[in-house]
Amino acid sequence: MAPAKILVVDDDPAIRNLILRYLKQQSYEMQSADCGKTALDVFADFNPDLVVLDVNLPDTTGFQLCQEMQKRTGVFVLFLTSRTDQADMLRAYGLGADDYITKPFHLDVLAAKVAAILKRQRTIIPAEKQTLTFGQLFIDPVRREVTLNNETVALTALEFDLLYFLASNPNKVWRRAELLEQVWDYDRSDVGDMRVVDVHIGQIRRKIEIDTSQPSLIQTVRGVGYKFETATASLGKTLE
Repeated sequence: MAPAKILVVDDDPAIRNLILRYLKQQSYEMQSADCGKTALDVFADFNPDLVVLDVNLPDTTGFQLCQEMQKRTGVFVLFLTSRTDQADMLRAYGLGADDYITKPFHLDVLAAKVAAILKRQRTIIPAEKQTLTFGQLFIDPVRREVTLNNETVALTALEFDLLYFLASNPNKVWRRAELLEQVWDYDRSDVGDMRVVDVHIGQIRRKIEIDTSQPSLIQTVRGVGYKFETATASLGKTLE
């Protein structure tokens, strides 16, 4: 199997070169860029599997680059940035980012998250898996489509994976660390910031729940985690 290809986009040469050297040791094929224009040129020629992307760039933002790159291919995007505001994290995930790491960072954690993200492209859902149905909510694992009241629900890849996993294991309570292991494929020792789970749950709720202040499909179990509740889903209480 050919090595995965990773593009690093950061205007700080020290950070850029540090990541390049470290990930090359993991047998990845690496390229880099220090601005948006160069990044798009390299992206077109290199066709990376994953982009490690800073938010602050001299000629654009990582948010804009993420959006443009994902229009072109289904590339994975891992943000690596000094911007720690939750609003920035929410924006990144809303654009389809796979993870969001803030600086300063540990190289071994970065490498672990890169490896976990790249594993997802080898995950194939068997065709015999059936569409999950809860009232007027349909989750199709083959087409990776969700419809609610006959309208398509626009989910990012990670949002779909998380919703499908919870709905496939109904009424079971999952801790955040367990969801990071099962959906993100992170090792328990490297799960990192568990807010990523809360952010994605919140985004899914806004798209499939009528009242996000009292969600009935994906319920919060205080002090533990989350569960997909089929007792209310099958009755269609949130879908009426």
